[in-house]
Amino acid sequence: MQQAESDASNERVLAVASLREYFHDALQKALAHQHVAVEDQTEHYVVNLLTIFARSEQLFEQTPDGVRLRPLVQMLSDALEAPTVAERERYLQRLGDVSLFISGFFAHGFARKVVDIDYHIAMGGRAYETLATGLRRGRRPVLGRVFGELSAKFQPIVDALGEISDAAKRYTQADVLRLYEVWLKTGSKRARGLLRQLGVEATPVALLQQ
Repeated sequence: MQQAESDASNERVLAVASLREYFHDALQKALAHQHVAVEDQTEHYVVNLLTIFARSEQLFEQTPDGVRLRPLVQMLSDALEAPTVAERERYLQRLGDVSLFISGFFAHGFARKVVDIDYHIAMGGRAYETLATGLRRGRRPVLGRVFGELSAKFQPIVDALGEISDAAKRYTQADVLRLYEVWLKTGSKRARGLLRQLGVEATPVALLQQ
């Protein structure tokens, strides 16, 4: 894999030995920058998730309409209708994983769509929470703690993934409205910080109307 880096004076390409190595280093830096602390097992899980979903065939699914990303509500329906506990857990995990990845890496792609990032965050967080509760009661309490932390810190982890996604992106005034929408819908500290960098102090709508 190659990661493009640029600065004011020159542009160069940084060679990375493996996707896992790249995501491990990038996630650690992003979590530190966002002031998010997670357990080692949770960090390892997210790195694995990013490495797997970097391959599009792992993220998208074959459907009658072609290769698509299945709607989250269909994933939830699969979990609710699963005939076994193991299948239910697998569907819930898939729902949480896809929601986390899409929310972190494609937040700007939700602009002007009916389903926005806050929906993905809510669905993913609840899926992980439900999964964690069941696993803690069973024989996998360690894995239950991982999903519990992913649920509790879903939004901050999304911010960290967004930072990784935007490593090569420069925000401009054209991005202000979308960043403000993301901040209003999710309370993202990262979105508010980016707004400040663009000279905008985010203010809740309620305060604007007073």
